[in-house]
Amino acid sequence: MAAATLRSVLRRKSLLPLFETCRLRDILFFSSSVDAAAAVGGTISPNPHFMVEYLVNSCGFSPSEAAKSSKPLAHLRSTEKPDAVLNFMRSQGFVGAGIRKLISFRPVYLCCNVENNLAPKFQFLRDLGLSESDIVDAILKNNGILRLNVRSIVPKLEMWESLLGSRELVLKHLKKTGRFFFCSVENTLHPNLKFLRDECGIPEERVSLFLRSDPRFISRKPTSFRALVARADELGIPRQSRMFVWTLDVLHKVSKERFEAKIELMRSFGWSESEFSSAVGKAPTFLSMSLDMVRKKMEFFINVVGCTPSFIASQPNLLIFSLQKRVIPRFRVTEMLKLKGLWTRRCKFVWILCFSDTKFMEKFVLPHKEHAPELLDILRDAGTCKGNDTFHLASEDEEGLS
Repeated sequence: MAAATLRSVLRRKSLLPLFETCRLRDILFFSSSVDAAAAVGGTISPNPHFMVEYLVNSCGFSPSEAAKSSKPLAHLRSTEKPDAVLNFMRSQGFVGAGIRKLISFRPVYLCCNVENNLAPKFQFLRDLGLSESDIVDAILKNNGILRLNVRSIVPKLEMWESLLGSRELVLKHLKKTGRFFFCSVENTLHPNLKFLRDECGIPEERVSLFLRSDPRFISRKPTSFRALVARADELGIPRQSRMFVWTLDVLHKVSKERFEAKIELMRSFGWSESEFSSAVGKAPTFLSMSLDMVRKKMEFFINVVGCTPSFIASQPNLLIFSLQKRVIPRFRVTEMLKLKGLWTRRCKFVWILCFSDTKFMEKFVLPHKEHAPELLDILRDAGTCKGNDTFHLASEDEEGLS
């Protein structure tokens, strides 16, 4: 507890200079009013619909897009603030498409006070170590940053830095997707972590280790999070199992409708409910694949390789391998070796899939490249072999995810 307190104090001290430089007393999201007469350098118009034309000419919106986005801006009679906002955003590296995306999502950003609202937040992000392009990426993925003040960003940053282990990792995820970052620390993160620790028996260290690769599932509202855990419980996966948290993450990404459709698909291949639950407990990632891809893999293993559905259920990692980059090329290699009388091993094909790319090359391709140069051609055609012997890593399945 003392160590944790010390880490918190150190983090607060490291963030304090950033916190102080942002003029917290001035950071409000919007001005309390829009002064229609204060149009210094802007355009004043009596036409209540002039913002439609402004969005078309200044931001590149289509007329229909501009009409939709101008509705929250109907109170404006001057372009002073929109001009200032657009000039500032362009000076920070935003270009046409990025600006349109930002304004489409929340048109009232054009009402921001640049000096008091926008500039301090951009400075804060720069002080965290983000480059100009990093800041653009982060805001386009998480425009909610512009709605927060620094006072609320600091505790969130501290909490996620503690969970993920480093500020760099927090910023890395923030540039990809920021929905996780904006959940309430007190109302969401703390209750969910406490639930996993106290009621599920999952240590925070294990949760933290997993969150480093994907921090989103822990940011669900507590009621929704408990329902997610209940779905994993229904599959019979022990809460103390190391696969439990992984299963939670996959279920977080898969709707109940897609989940039920996957059950029906596997049932059509002869899987029982217990086999399905067992397979999910061993390799939950296959739930994230499209129905079409899972169907193609099952059909190949059953009709071509000769596996039984029950065997696949017992070895569900087979469904994780890329069909085009790993399964089919390796099957063709082993068949070619048998055809040429070069197959002297008793190793079953399904176990060959588990070899690393380097090991597969060393054991099954390079020793026979003089007598069977076609082997390298097979791998080149699949895009997994470049040059003479260079093998491209293709062990993770990137196809069919949806």
